[in-house]
Amino acid sequence: MPIYDYRCLECKKTFSVVLTWAEFDKAKPKCPKCGKRKVEQVYGNVVVKTSKKS
Repeated sequence: MPIYDYRCLECKKTFSVVLTWAEFDKAKPKCPKCGKRKVEQVYGNVVVKTSKKS
């Protein structure tokens, strides 16, 4: 399952949430530090791994 990173706009805490693709569309993550739902998704580096050798 994908891991999504969020940052709370109130307390600035960054946290991760594990969600399925279906859950992501409906997700309203809550900050684990202050409990607010005023969060934004944080985008980081993407790593792609394949089994094919070049």
